[in-house]
Amino acid sequence: MLLVVAGLWGPTTVRSGEPLRVGAFALDVTPPVGTPLCDGLVRPVESIDDPLWAKGLVLAGSGKPIVVVAFDWVGIGNSGYDRFREAIARAVGSDPDRVAVHALHQHDAPGLDFEADELATARNLGRVICDPLFARQTIERVAAAARQALDAAKPVTHVGVGKARIEQVASARRVIGDDGKVKFTRTSATKNAEARAMPEGTIDPFVQLLSFWNGDEPTAIVSYYATHPMSYYGAGRVSADFIGLGREAFQKEVGVGTCIHFNGAGGNVTAGKYNDGDRANRALLAERVRRGLSAAWKATKKSPLSAADVAWSVEPVRLPLSERYRDEAPLIEKLDDEKLTPGARAQFARHIVFARRMKAGHAIPIQLLRVGPARVLHMPGELFVEYQLAAQQMLPDAPVMTAAYGDYGPGYIGMSWSYPQGGYETGAVSRVAPEVEAVLMAAMRKLLK
Repeated sequence: MLLVVAGLWGPTTVRSGEPLRVGAFALDVTPPVGTPLCDGLVRPVESIDDPLWAKGLVLAGSGKPIVVVAFDWVGIGNSGYDRFREAIARAVGSDPDRVAVHALHQHDAPGLDFEADELATARNLGRVICDPLFARQTIERVAAAARQALDAAKPVTHVGVGKARIEQVASARRVIGDDGKVKFTRTSATKNAEARAMPEGTIDPFVQLLSFWNGDEPTAIVSYYATHPMSYYGAGRVSADFIGLGREAFQKEVGVGTCIHFNGAGGNVTAGKYNDGDRANRALLAERVRRGLSAAWKATKKSPLSAADVAWSVEPVRLPLSERYRDEAPLIEKLDDEKLTPGARAQFARHIVFARRMKAGHAIPIQLLRVGPARVLHMPGELFVEYQLAAQQMLPDAPVMTAAYGDYGPGYIGMSWSYPQGGYETGAVSRVAPEVEAVLMAAMRKLLK
């Protein structure tokens, strides 16, 4: 395992009047052979094509430290999401609500849901969803890396913002027919030529960059782009796929110690129009991502930044539960059904856990980071891109960036009008009701305005 910490030695506590500082870290979180991948829905780890990373940023000097972390994992949900944030907060002397943890959602990558694993283990289905021992070790290592990044933080004098198109990567996953229903689902690798020939559809074609500078020296670059990040998967070969490979190529190009990437609201966005699953396309898509990142970097404009220009806000929300998950009895019946595959049974454990948390009144934090002119929304689940576009319209005169795939518990989160259209994304894999749109839009509007 490799640990990289960026920054110079500095004070370890936040004091009144302290200058703004930033520390970045990159931690190898590649799972060992045999670890479940994609929540048990594909083959477990057999080999490693390229490493998976947890990359994070620690901001100090504007109240208690703020930490944002992005994992090359499929998702981190429910109590797994809580445990990561609690451990990181303890390590840096902050509060869990000032920690944002996200996944990039590669499928040849592990996930985490402790409670679902416990339910499955009670039925001899342990280590189908995740490896809890590997996860707990990773939590400790990431928390320690965040602390080291805080201790090694550099002063920040400027923030940079850049934006550019990424060409021929993202496309709408749901292609709507003349009857107003989903006609095609363009998955990450779409072999249907007619589906690939359809228009690109509603996406956000832009990648946005947020960079932190100490004078003329960039110390960290954070990027945001919305799409499912897979070219092909399912053979037990671990990979950060084209989004991770593009990120690493860009980092090598610019020579900055840490480049962190967050997946935006890409729940209904894939590379399916531009990818038929040919393995050569992974490198092709990675190069398109690198070119977009490079163009956004060249377009970056800097402005002075002080502690007064940084703020963190939180709006807890209670998400409405889908009707199909309100009655637990049929879910338990499916979990206990030995006619189903272990992977299929284990998914009902995930449904049950999220439903129980929502029924108990659990709230999921929607978080907003303000850095100079920019705003970054930290959102849960496999969010539809329309939320990201709506956030930009709420504050049209400022750069607004979105990091989705926070708490992975809700699954897909569609718009209210998308549920009657049918399709995979608003079916059994969405654990929330159509009323979720009103809840999230209200929280976004409150945070942004």
